[in-house]
Amino acid sequence: MTDRLLFLTGRLARARLEKVLQSMAPTPFEWAVLDVGVKVAALMTEPILMSRLPRPLDADRVILPGRCRADLDRLASAFGVPFERGPDELKDLPAYFGKRGAPPDLSRHALRIFAEIVDAPNLDLDAIVARAEALKAAGADVIDVGCLPDTPFPHLEDTVLSLKERGFSVSVDSVEADELRRGCRAGADFLLSLTEHTLDIADATSAIPILVPSAHGDLDSLCRAAEEAERRGVRAILDPVLDPIHFGFADSLARYRDLRVRLPEAEMLMGTGNLTELTDADSVGITAVLLGVCSELAIGNVLTVQVSPHTRRTIAEHDAARRIMYAAKADGALPKGYGRTLLQIHDRSPFPNTSAEIIELAAEVKDANFRIETAEDGVHVYNRAGHHVAADTFSLFDKLKVEKDGPHAFYLGAELMKAEIAYRLGKRYAQDEPLDWGCATDRPAEDRTRFRAAGHTLRPRELKD
Repeated sequence: MTDRLLFLTGRLARARLEKVLQSMAPTPFEWAVLDVGVKVAALMTEPILMSRLPRPLDADRVILPGRCRADLDRLASAFGVPFERGPDELKDLPAYFGKRGAPPDLSRHALRIFAEIVDAPNLDLDAIVARAEALKAAGADVIDVGCLPDTPFPHLEDTVLSLKERGFSVSVDSVEADELRRGCRAGADFLLSLTEHTLDIADATSAIPILVPSAHGDLDSLCRAAEEAERRGVRAILDPVLDPIHFGFADSLARYRDLRVRLPEAEMLMGTGNLTELTDADSVGITAVLLGVCSELAIGNVLTVQVSPHTRRTIAEHDAARRIMYAAKADGALPKGYGRTLLQIHDRSPFPNTSAEIIELAAEVKDANFRIETAEDGVHVYNRAGHHVAADTFSLFDKLKVEKDGPHAFYLGAELMKAEIAYRLGKRYAQDEPLDWGCATDRPAEDRTRFRAAGHTLRPRELKD
C-alpha cells in the first residue's frame, strides 16, 4: 500500500515546495501540501500546529520543515500519526527521500582508532591523562603511549596504570624492547611494534602485539611473524607500514593489498599519520581516501597522531570517515550522500535556490525584515524596500539605510560577511545559522524543539548611570 505523506509549510514556500515535489515524480508515495497559515515555514510552532491541523489527519506520515522547532513525539501522540523533520532546504528533499526517507545511519563502524601521544615521556601524568581524555572525546578508541628514542621514561608504568584505572584501552609504542616489556607488565592492551625477532615479548601476556616487517618493506618477514604468532596462540595485528609521499608511498599501499591477498583473514593496522602529518594539505581529504582503502581491504585498525596544527582535528575526521565508509560499504554504494561531516571547505550543493527563484520570493515580501541568501551570482539581501545583489558585501552598506541603527548594522555586517565567505567558498549559507564546517569544528548540540534565545543585537541594552 502506498504511503500518504503530508508536507506542512508556510505561505511563502508553498509554491516552491509543490514544484520540488512535482519534479520528483514518480514518487513511491502520495503527497499533499498544507499551508498552516504562517508566512515563513520555519516559524510554525508546536502550539500553532496543535491548534490548526485538522483532526484526523489524512496521512500516514507528516513531514515538517527542517527548521521547525517542535516536539515530534508530542505531535505524533496528539494526532496519532508519525511526524518527522525533513531537510532544512526544500531543494534537498529528493536526496532526503533517496536515502530511504531518513538520514543515513552513521552510528556504526568497523575500525579501531589508535591515537598516539607522541611525547609522553616529556609530559607528567596529569598532562597525559588530560591529552587522553581529549583524544577519546574526539573519537579515539585506544590511547597509544609513544616512547621517544634515547629519552628516559621513568613514569611509563604509572602512565599505563593511570590510564587503565580511568577505563582507557592503552598501547605502548617503542623501538626499545625493555620499554615494551615494562609497558606489558604494567597492563598495556597492545604493543607497537614487534617483529619476528621480538615476538617473545608478547608471550605469556594478554597484550596484543602489532607486528611489522623485520626489515622495511619485507612482507616475507611479516608473514613469518604472523605464522609464528598463530603457532604460539598469540593474537596479532599486522602492519606493513605506510610510507610518506615520495618516500615509498605507492609501494607501501601495494604492500597492504598484497598482504591481504596472502593472508585473507589477518587483522591489519595502517598508520595514517605518515600522510596526514607529513603532507601540507587539509587532512580531511587524505583521511577519507586512506579510510576508503581500509574499508576496501578490511583493515580494522588505524594509528594516527594529532600533533601539527593543520591536523588538529584528525581524530574527529577519522571517526567521521570510518562511519561514512562503513555505511557506504553496507549499502554497496559510493561514499556520497552520507552527510557533510567531511565536506569542510566546500559543499556539493552550495546554492539551494537560483537567482530567479530568489527574485520571485523577494517580490512577495511585504515587511522591512532583511532576508539574506546566496546564489551563483552573489549574495542577495532583500526586504520590501529593495533587493540587492553583490559579490562584495561591503558595497551593499549604503543601500541598506541602517547607518543610524547600530545594532542592526552590526548584525547585517556580520551576517553578510558570513554569507560572502560561504558564497566565495561554495558553501551552504542559511541566515542566522553558523556555517557548517563539518568535523573541522565542534558544533554545539541543538535543541530542535524550541527556538533560540534572541541574539545579542536584539537583547535589551542595560541601562547606564
